[in-house]
Amino acid sequence: MEYKKVEIIEFTDPACTWCWGSEPILRKLETLYEGNLEVNFIMGGLVEDIKNFSDAWNGIGGELGEVNRQIADHWLEASKRHGMPVEVNGFKLFTEETSSTYPMNIAFKAAQFQSNDLAKKFLRRIREAVAAEAINANKTEVLIELASECGLDIGKFMEAFNDGRAEKAFREDLAITRTHRVHGFPSYLVKTNDGKSLSLRGFQSYETFKAVIDQLTNNELKAKNIERTEENIMAFINKYERVATVEISLTFNLSEAELEEVLESLKAQKLIKVSKAGNGYFITASSNPLVCDPSSGVCYI
Repeated sequence: MEYKKVEIIEFTDPACTWCWGSEPILRKLETLYEGNLEVNFIMGGLVEDIKNFSDAWNGIGGELGEVNRQIADHWLEASKRHGMPVEVNGFKLFTEETSSTYPMNIAFKAAQFQSNDLAKKFLRRIREAVAAEAINANKTEVLIELASECGLDIGKFMEAFNDGRAEKAFREDLAITRTHRVHGFPSYLVKTNDGKSLSLRGFQSYETFKAVIDQLTNNELKAKNIERTEENIMAFINKYERVATVEISLTFNLSEAELEEVLESLKAQKLIKVSKAGNGYFITASSNPLVCDPSSGVCYI
């Protein structure tokens, strides 16, 4: 009998707040089904031109400056529900010159020409910059800087970004998005390696994904039982390099008090650094004064 494996495809946009809010759920799935589950992304292009964009449901639309304020308010309200950090001070996602999220989508496709893993790391970094740092990542120079942080070869990245290959790949993603009748983000396609699949629309809980996985695999694929030890939590932090507090608490089923206790212990041991990010915090592993990644050639302080 063929062993069951699962792929979760998220139809997404780097500037989608509920996609940002889905990161803890996806990381929990990757952790509890490690080795048997893969998450991939199809770019859906949320905003072609903000000047022609309207989201009546969330009260977004109109004059450019007002739209930025409306989006910031919406993201802050969403953050209260999904728990991922959001920075609204200085928030200015759209300008007259940068009125589309398409460049971020195309940049992700440009990164994929080098490595799908690096592209996913790059997508996460764009999300962090946009949501938690109020950085306008619609700008090419910002995307180059973020790509460099992620270890991408900038020459190859810019070549794919500028020569039409990345845009062509993005247009193919848009066509796939339309084929699957996706009209909102995030949306998901959950697939097994024996040909079964199921579509989900909108933000989903871990419990919903687990129920779908159980259904598609006839309960043959089981989530791992990971102990809530400091060692396992540090392994999680080291794997993802930069995690929001909610990503730890959700993955390890920690209450607010339990999470605080663990983080205080890890800080006391000088194993982690805690950084303010908007209305939340990011956790990173403590490092030596200078650590260099031999694969990317990037050194970190």
